[in-house]
Amino acid sequence: MAIAQADVLDAIANMTVLELSQLIKQMEDKFGVSAAAAAVAVAAPAAAGAAAAAVEEKTEFDVILTAAGDNKVNVIKVVRAVTGLGLKEAKDLVDGAPKAVKEGIAKKDAEDILKQITEAGGKAELK
Repeated sequence: MAIAQADVLDAIANMTVLELSQLIKQMEDKFGVSAAAAAVAVAAPAAAGAAAAAVEEKTEFDVILTAAGDNKVNVIKVVRAVTGLGLKEAKDLVDGAPKAVKEGIAKKDAEDILKQITEAGGKAELK
């Protein structure tokens, strides 16, 4: 199973700073080497970009319902499913939009909830 260098570079380019750091640590452990010398040569031009990426990388997201849309009943059903609220509480949340549906969740989960709300006819955003 030969992997092209271009494929490896593309995979590395799509990694977050944290994932890249973990990959380097695993390579150091597996091959018994240290990337410190190479890191000094590479880190100087990349340090500013890496530091900016680390600061901007957000790990927790809030899903904010901005509007119920035309199909409010379906949006209430989605809100009930993702939050575990009762019918009255879910209806109050949808009627009181803009309101947070879920707070402090992972990006993938937030995107899934956003997609469900949008497909149900509501309008939401990630913050």
